Amino acid sequence: MKIKKLIWLSYKSLQSRKVRVAFTILSVAVGIGAILFLVSLGFGLQKNLLEKITTQESLLTLDIAPTENNVVALNNESLQNILLIPGVEKVSPQAIFSAQVSLNEINSETGLNLINPDWFVLSGVSPSVGRSFTIGENQKVVVNSGFANLFNVEQESLLGKRVSFTLFTPKDDGSSEFMPTQLVGSFEIVGVLDEQDTPPQAYLDINSLTNFPLQNFQFAKVKVKDSEQLELARDTLIGQGFLVSALSDTVDQANKIFNIIQIILGVFGVVALAVAAIGLVNTMTITLLQRTNEIGIMRAIGASPGDIKALFLSESIITGFLGGVAGIFLGIIVSQAFNLLLKLLAKSLGGNATNIFSYPLWFVAFAILLSTIVGLVAGFLPARRAAKLNPLDALRYK
Repeated sequence: MKIKKLIWLSYKSLQSRKVRVAFTILSVAVGIGAILFLVSLGFGLQKNLLEKITTQESLLTLDIAPTENNVVALNNESLQNILLIPGVEKVSPQAIFSAQVSLNEINSETGLNLINPDWFVLSGVSPSVGRSFTIGENQKVVVNSGFANLFNVEQESLLGKRVSFTLFTPKDDGSSEFMPTQLVGSFEIVGVLDEQDTPPQAYLDINSLTNFPLQNFQFAKVKVKDSEQLELARDTLIGQGFLVSALSDTVDQANKIFNIIQIILGVFGVVALAVAAIGLVNTMTITLLQRTNEIGIMRAIGASPGDIKALFLSESIITGFLGGVAGIFLGIIVSQAFNLLLKLLAKSLGGNATNIFSYPLWFVAFAILLSTIVGLVAGFLPARRAAKLNPLDALRYK
């Protein structure tokens, strides 16, 4: 039997049983929709998390620090030596100090990070309000949300404000006392990092300091040219005595965890799909009983057992396919409605609205393919029984 004719006969047969077929398609759609809802939730959470903690450059960046005993110092000389390592493209140091900040004649304590402008990109972070400073911009500063909480002001209202800093550095005599150093001039706030539940922090460009020469750094970010040179640079830095970590390691671990979560969520959806498959088997079995005389007539006018089997399989496959397509629409509608409720709830509580569902095209195609395969498997036994019916017995069946 030709494919075109087989599909036409299957369509006419399904059309004659509209209500039953519609409910069967709906049962498959519920199973596929459940899988899409749960797994797309896992994809969405993964996407949101990784977009907040990573950039392409941050995945090629190593974080280094001197050991606790400071056998190897992290200073300008060692930074120049790191740049000579094959594959290393740039090095961005970070020095952290305690400081006193003054805003609108109000003084308070804060952490002060002295960094290069490229530190934000290499760290995979960017201000949620405003922007970061760039190379050549002097007297600019980026603060975090803890800084806004410190002065009890809205993050947006900090933009354009000018602040001044006094650093506290240990005295050279080895005592536990600190020496204050007033930084020259005031600094304009140009951005705010969204760092909830963290102490107040400010980020200044190292190059904008004129009266505070830096001798040593607590941390540095080392960016390599491509991922193939990441391990070589890591081994070299460890060999030089530095403590080395990489954001890519954290991302890999996070991806593994989310893969497990997606599998667990998918299993719950598969249970719903299995129930739908049982319903599809039941529908095809009942169809077989109701169409026994029709099968006898088809065999009597020349249809082969293979044609009968192909016809039943085709009907089951079409039902599974339509259930998959309907399930995709059902899953997207339900997930978007759920996401809308969460957005409204977040706004009412003062939080940030975000999309927590993601629908990769390959997974949508896989879901439709899965429902089609379920249709094939569910229709196999009824189709096999239909093909084995004796034509005379089928004609006499009542």
